Amino acid sequence: MRPPATHAQASRERRDIVSGEVMDEARLIRFVAGPDGVVTPDLARKLPGRGIWVAADRASVETAVKKGLFSRAAKTKLIAPATLPDTVDSLLMRRLLDGLGLARRSGDLTSGFEKVMSSIRGGKAAWLIEASDGAPDGRRKLLGAIHSSPSPPHLFGLFSSEELGLALGGENVIHTAFLAGRASGRWTSDAQRLSGFRPLLPESWREEP
Repeated sequence: MRPPATHAQASRERRDIVSGEVMDEARLIRFVAGPDGVVTPDLARKLPGRGIWVAADRASVETAVKKGLFSRAAKTKLIAPATLPDTVDSLLMRRLLDGLGLARRSGDLTSGFEKVMSSIRGGKAAWLIEASDGAPDGRRKLLGAIHSSPSPPHLFGLFSSEELGLALGGENVIHTAFLAGRASGRWTSDAQRLSGFRPLLPESWREEP
């Protein structure tokens, strides 16, 4: 394995306790020991205590739980619930939804079919965020635009129209685009971590013509 090119790069790398591989923090989930000795996810990487790092995928977290790797890494007895992978999944979903609310307030989101279509055609969208319960017709038209976009956005479809409406302060929010920029980069990092725990699109979409 080649050493990091810079000190800054080295400072962002940690060792996965499951595989032993050294990788960028963006590909990992940080855990800490809570006051009660329970392993706690620290998605924002801000909680006090020594960090324990695991690759951002369900299989790795499950392995760390089953094999007692958290206790081994901490050199003390820790409680790692069997539900820990589901907890990480839920926290990532919440973090992504909250991130959309912040992006709306900072002007990094656009919603509505025509505005979203325009952002895709102009290559300005980093993500197309479609309500999981939206009608297939509008979604197919936007997906068609993605194929001809000079800079095709990623696709996310795990939030319902109600969840999007609550996060974005509207009703029946179906089509949303996260515009490219620094804020979308942070959201992308969280979405990529979530993809290790579940697909980013509903299974039913694969059956659509």
